[in-house]
Amino acid sequence: MADKVLVVTGGGRGIGAAVCRLGAARGYGVVVNYAGNVAAAEAVCHEIHAMGSEAVAVRGDVSDPDDVEHIFAAADRMGPLAALVNNAGMIAEPKRVDAMDAARINRMFAVNVTGSMLCAGAAIRRMSTRHGGKGGAIVNLTSAAAKLGGAGAYADYAASKGAIDTFTIGLATEVAGEGVRVNGVRPGIIDTEFHAMGGDPDRAAKLAPSIPMGRAGTAEEVAQSVLWLCSDEAAYVTGTTIAVTGGRAIMP
Repeated sequence: MADKVLVVTGGGRGIGAAVCRLGAARGYGVVVNYAGNVAAAEAVCHEIHAMGSEAVAVRGDVSDPDDVEHIFAAADRMGPLAALVNNAGMIAEPKRVDAMDAARINRMFAVNVTGSMLCAGAAIRRMSTRHGGKGGAIVNLTSAAAKLGGAGAYADYAASKGAIDTFTIGLATEVAGEGVRVNGVRPGIIDTEFHAMGGDPDRAAKLAPSIPMGRAGTAEEVAQSVLWLCSDEAAYVTGTTIAVTGGRAIMP
């Protein structure tokens, strides 16, 4: 049994995998959730086991309530839940809104918004003092796109992340008196394979010159902010979103 457990949705690749590895280094037992790529999730678990820490790969679509309960049941078996990182998300190929169909939009919001809310609810039922828990932390991954709008390419993705910004504030206020802190991390251009999922695998390199720091960020740099928000060092921080953008200006 682990002393404290961290659930990371979409933990097999990119930012999620970096959060899993750093969480294990910080003493968490880690539930590495994945939707389809079992090999990637198991590879992350193998790295964590090599560190002498506990991890388990758990398949589950975060937009499916039954799958969400399956993910958190695995956490229960590992030990007391201390933190949730809502990282699972999807993006689609660039399109204008007038070329998007309902199936694309519905799936985008199902994964990016409904999934985060369902997982947060499951975490609160375990961590909140109202439910007999001992408190904990939730970190929602949003995006600079939420402030920029994604015009001409990713407006549906940007809108879904705008919803996460609002949800983070609302949920933080709702459970602040129950020992649960809720914050967000807003990555900018990060060099991961997520851009390939959006149909533009070279996007990070192409946009690097527009970033004041002159480069794309790394998944590990985002993970540092996520784990800080999960830690006792952020004990008086809730309802806040940290921008990890390399200084790239975004609208307020």
